[in-house]
Amino acid sequence: MSCSPFRELGSIVFTTLSALCLTVWNSPDAFAADAYVLGADSQVRAGVPQGKVEKFEFTDSTIYPGTRRDGWLYVPAQYDSSKPAALMVFQDGNAYYSTNGQVRATIVFDNLIHSGEMPVTIGLFISPGDRTGQSKTNQWSASNRSFEYDSLGDAYAKFLINELIPFVQNKWKLNLSADPKMRAICGMSSGAICAWTVAWERPDQFGKVLSHIGSFTNIRGGHAYPALIRKTERKPIRIFLQDGSNDLNNLHGNWPLANQEMASALAFMGYDFKFEFGDGNHSGKHGGAILPDSLRWLWRPETALPKPLTKDNLGGDEALSKVLPDGGQSGDWELVGEGYGFTDAACADGKGNFYFSDLPKATLYRVGLDGKPVVWLEGGPKVSGMKFGADGKLYAATQGGGKDDKKKIVMIDPESKEITDVATDVSPNDLIVSKAGWIYFTDTGAGQVAKVPISARGMSRPAPVAGGINKPNGISLSADQRQLIVSEYGGTNVWSFLVGEEGVLRAGEKNMELRTPVGRADSGGDGMTTDTQSRYYVTSHVGVQMFDSTGRMGGVISKPTQKGCVSVGFAGLKHEYLYACAADKVFRRKTLVQGALAFQ
Repeated sequence: MSCSPFRELGSIVFTTLSALCLTVWNSPDAFAADAYVLGADSQVRAGVPQGKVEKFEFTDSTIYPGTRRDGWLYVPAQYDSSKPAALMVFQDGNAYYSTNGQVRATIVFDNLIHSGEMPVTIGLFISPGDRTGQSKTNQWSASNRSFEYDSLGDAYAKFLINELIPFVQNKWKLNLSADPKMRAICGMSSGAICAWTVAWERPDQFGKVLSHIGSFTNIRGGHAYPALIRKTERKPIRIFLQDGSNDLNNLHGNWPLANQEMASALAFMGYDFKFEFGDGNHSGKHGGAILPDSLRWLWRPETALPKPLTKDNLGGDEALSKVLPDGGQSGDWELVGEGYGFTDAACADGKGNFYFSDLPKATLYRVGLDGKPVVWLEGGPKVSGMKFGADGKLYAATQGGGKDDKKKIVMIDPESKEITDVATDVSPNDLIVSKAGWIYFTDTGAGQVAKVPISARGMSRPAPVAGGINKPNGISLSADQRQLIVSEYGGTNVWSFLVGEEGVLRAGEKNMELRTPVGRADSGGDGMTTDTQSRYYVTSHVGVQMFDSTGRMGGVISKPTQKGCVSVGFAGLKHEYLYACAADKVFRRKTLVQGALAFQ
């Protein structure tokens, strides 16, 4: 009885699993099924120009100090230095570049480049780093391999992008394409999850991934990827996955199940992917045998991306596909304006005009329904947060500037542009104005939230209404205004408070958990906004994190730039555009939802 009857679903080819299969994975007899052989495209062919391979050593890493590693550079015979070439990076390069091994990537490159089935591509084959000071004949045992390959985060991406690729590019004077669609990355086992991590962290640099027997297991937290994929806006990555039913099952996890989880998550989010699942074990035999077809698929022309498979079958769960058209994809942000000092204080009026502050220049801008910014107020205070009230006035948290250069809560009359002090002797960061007429503002340094009525004029040191928050920053209200929501910049939580009589806050709880970057204890929870279904959108180090009304994470919307964003707000005719203040720029993107204005 076979444990691997194949069936195909979209771009997934996988084996149906059962308890019997779990037993077979541990059976020595099962490995006899791993009978993959290299085809004609993996053999040297007469008349096909052969590229050159040069070996090098790299020891100058500051990201992985004290390491040495071997590398091999493949340059195809068709390379023309006057034209940008594609680039493909291979982890565990010693297993890939060899002309008599299981994979034989350089021979396959020769044949496919010659036939025009892949572009002229520079191959960079790199071994993992070693810190023992000894020359390694077995690169699989390099001392830094697991640390570099299995760790999540952007360290290895920085190593490639900032150190290794520039070193190779300068040494051989290579003309490499900067287009991520012309850059691929590959690896097997831990090298495969490493390849995925590089593209995941920097899709602006690598748009294609080839994963062989990928270790998407809990060696150093890689088992989290399927969950992260499901709750992160689809990134512009094309990925080919390969694994076999006789792959590893050990203390770190089950490789066949982990790769199927990856494939399922990629399908759910509508990625451009293919999964070849056979009966191989933890080796390069299957991946090597299908390498030519893998590369043909990986380098094929761009096609329209599929929609998330479950977009119309989510029930009450608030996935990103309910917020972003077609599930969204990184790069859907539209540039509104640039060249500012530092943008912040996103907000909108009832007509859908968007407002933001160029904080250091003490200038406020308005963006009309046409999406074009114009100066609205110059020479006023430096505004870090602002919202309109039910009375039509604009209320702002200032960081000095203006007449006396002191931090305040002020009111700005939209018609006359007259500025009136509401509260003084305060240190406000951001604010929200309730329909009932209360201004709530965060005091980041004190870890508190305070409130003041919009009718106040020059009130000194209004009393705090909540405290003990780790650097409170962004602040918003639920659509029904029964809850006040506050983000932590210094921690990982978003707090929820019940709003009582006279605007009193009670029953504060850490209702939402913000995702943090690998290696950081703080989320960078910053500005936030709310839609009419009481979904909350919180800017952070990893992107704009979306939570449903019950506090469950719904997904992370991509940052408009690598610099991130600090403030978001809905605007537009139906308040359907999500605007983002991102360093010196402002962006927007259309959504499927409608923003909730507190004053309405």
